Amino acid sequence: MRTLCASTLIGEVFIIGFAALVAMKDPDLSMTTVWTVSGVAMFACLLLCGMVTRPGGVALGWALQVVLIASGFVVPTMFFLGVAFAALWWASVHYGRKIDEAKARFAAQADASTPGAA
Repeated sequence: MRTLCASTLIGEVFIIGFAALVAMKDPDLSMTTVWTVSGVAMFACLLLCGMVTRPGGVALGWALQVVLIASGFVVPTMFFLGVAFAALWWASVHYGRKIDEAKARFAAQADASTPGAA
């Protein structure tokens, strides 16, 4: 699960950076505000890459997806991209867990078939 979720989060780092470049064109937003908010969101994505498998990591990932969708109020394209990345996040969590379960099952079978295993 960790690899799939981290890949999605790294993709979001780039999307947030590109959205910040678009948001800079808005005359109502200062460059400092845009890059502060975007920088915090990008840092949160990177930090979350290491926290995905810890308690609450997936929930924080969902919160980040909500924020990404809500950023569509500043950059309208982010509504679409936010939903797309939320779908990727769901797939990463869902299929990542299935992969982890299969790996554990195969490891248990390999241990059971090893001679001298207890």
